[in-house]
Amino acid sequence: MQVLVLNSGSSSLKFQLFSMPEKTILCSGLIERIGFDDAKFKFKTKKDTIEVVQAIPNHKVGLELLSKQLLDKETGIIKSADAIEIVGHRVVHGGKHFTDTTEITPTVKDKIKALSSLAPLHNPANLEGIEVAEAIFPNAKQVAVFDTAFHQTIPEHAYKYAIPNEFLEKHHIRMYGFHGTSHKFVSEKAIAYLGKQHSKIITIHLGNGCSMTAVKDGKSIDHTLGFSPVNGLIMGTRSGDIDQSLIFHLAKKFNYSLDEINDILQKKSGMLGLTGFSDLRDILSEAEEGNKNCQLALQMNAYRIKKYIGSYTAILNGLDAIVFTAGIGENSPEMRQRICEDLDYLGITLDTEKNKVRPDKLTVVSTETSKVKVLIIPTDEELEIAKQSVALFKN
Repeated sequence: MQVLVLNSGSSSLKFQLFSMPEKTILCSGLIERIGFDDAKFKFKTKKDTIEVVQAIPNHKVGLELLSKQLLDKETGIIKSADAIEIVGHRVVHGGKHFTDTTEITPTVKDKIKALSSLAPLHNPANLEGIEVAEAIFPNAKQVAVFDTAFHQTIPEHAYKYAIPNEFLEKHHIRMYGFHGTSHKFVSEKAIAYLGKQHSKIITIHLGNGCSMTAVKDGKSIDHTLGFSPVNGLIMGTRSGDIDQSLIFHLAKKFNYSLDEINDILQKKSGMLGLTGFSDLRDILSEAEEGNKNCQLALQMNAYRIKKYIGSYTAILNGLDAIVFTAGIGENSPEMRQRICEDLDYLGITLDTEKNKVRPDKLTVVSTETSKVKVLIIPTDEELEIAKQSVALFKN
């Protein structure tokens, strides 16, 4: 069975084509910097690696480029669209409707669309991916795997907001959590490595979108993102935690509309708002050249993550490991070092030499004497989505 997995981020699209249940990767790739003139398309098979730099204004154009490449007579991987039996889609926000992997129907699409206001950088891109895939692969089963599903184990005292009860009871306004597929995958890998029946782990997913999860005995018990994926850590273009009264101040003092404020917090804040850049590679380069805004932004970013490490260690009542994953978490020794500095009180000691890696497998970068393991675990959301998609039709 051939399963195509599409993982649409706010400015990226990762994809893999699997032969299941063997878990063999037939092709993989990435489209990054979507929305920019220098977007990058990378397509890799056992025989070929194709890299293209071109303008990719939106996810639809990126998906059309991918489908063309998959069917290319010389360097493609499939002869016909009918070769793909399942297309598994990452969908960020499932709200109260979806707590598990779901076959996509018109009703499911309508609900994903209705939730777009809660994840405006993601759900529209996810839905676009679904609709393009339906057109290109009309005979394939389309499956949605929701980021919010892993966090359904968060207890009420953690997910409920201190606002009038009716907002939860009647309108289901609560913390939902995101990046669940990634946090689930790497936490399971960490638990297997630790070999402990009972474990206390903090998973740190750092990419253009960022989040952290407190994982106790394999279950999510708290998470930095909330009702929508805009709070918590400082992200590429999203603000993370702010004083909510700022929203009213911007509206009353500067006459911004609610839509304009939402646009500011979702698309113009975070590292972009602080530095003019949303890509960490650009920010690190500028910081090395003496750009003070970039230097401060990196300090702020690491500081916010440290605060959550401390608070999650408290609610877990101890800590066995912290896990770095996703694009920045896996590939930025600089950020890992900034985050782990001065955490020796919690038993976290980074080995600076071991940390100078960009690994492709689980790697320990803490010292031998560190009480808490510091792990880098490359996330594989695509494999997790493929596994869950196939399992849906076995049950």
